[in-house]
Amino acid sequence: MSDTTPAPVDETAGFEDLDTVPQDDERDETSFALFEGDEGVLDEPQRRALVALLRHTYVSARTHADEWRAVLDAEGQLRSRLNDLFLELHVDRDREVAWKRQARSESQRRAFPTLLRDVPYTREETIVLVYLRMRLRADTRPGPDQVVVDRSEILGHVAGFLPAGSTDRTRDEARVASAVERLVRARILLRTTDPDRFRVASVVEVLMPLERLLELDTWLRTATTGDGEATAGADPGLQAEPTDTDDEGEPAA
Repeated sequence: MSDTTPAPVDETAGFEDLDTVPQDDERDETSFALFEGDEGVLDEPQRRALVALLRHTYVSARTHADEWRAVLDAEGQLRSRLNDLFLELHVDRDREVAWKRQARSESQRRAFPTLLRDVPYTREETIVLVYLRMRLRADTRPGPDQVVVDRSEILGHVAGFLPAGSTDRTRDEARVASAVERLVRARILLRTTDPDRFRVASVVEVLMPLERLLELDTWLRTATTGDGEATAGADPGLQAEPTDTDDEGEPAA
């Protein structure tokens, strides 16, 4: 009588080792996919750093600690992604700040598309920026963002540059308040626990190098604007960095 007992089946046939059997809950370690259909080549911290660079005027070790570390770790990859959008990445490791700028064609004959709004600083905003830069220059304390200014001293400084004969104090103060709020949104002025006191972000040194500071200071002291409406975007005034916007089209905080 023949033996009809079936031979045992090796359920691992075709695999050299049990460890190589694919599991449904295993994830390809070489993939950075975070959602269905994701073909991105950056990991999550790098993507968050890229979004922060796009949304904000700058990323720093103080304002975006995690994103700043990601910028340092993946500077080349982030620069490449921004270049794809006609943007340049600038990193100042001494001041611990990174920011973007619109790329400019070397030939000047080709205009690149832009995602950013180029809005000049108003005269009041330029006066405040020059004042903040002067304060940073005069301060010798070590460490970033150590200079603190009061809203009242900003207002007093701007008052010295108001057009001769200006009598509308309410209007003048409203313009200064608007200038302060724009610089707060841009994180050039950093809020403190006191709503009338602000820390000066060291990034203002990047936005306004020393030679530009001296040029603007001279211009502000000699310029005359009869109605006070002139903006500082006209030469030789200060042109703002392209403004980042959130989904509602307002400057990102």
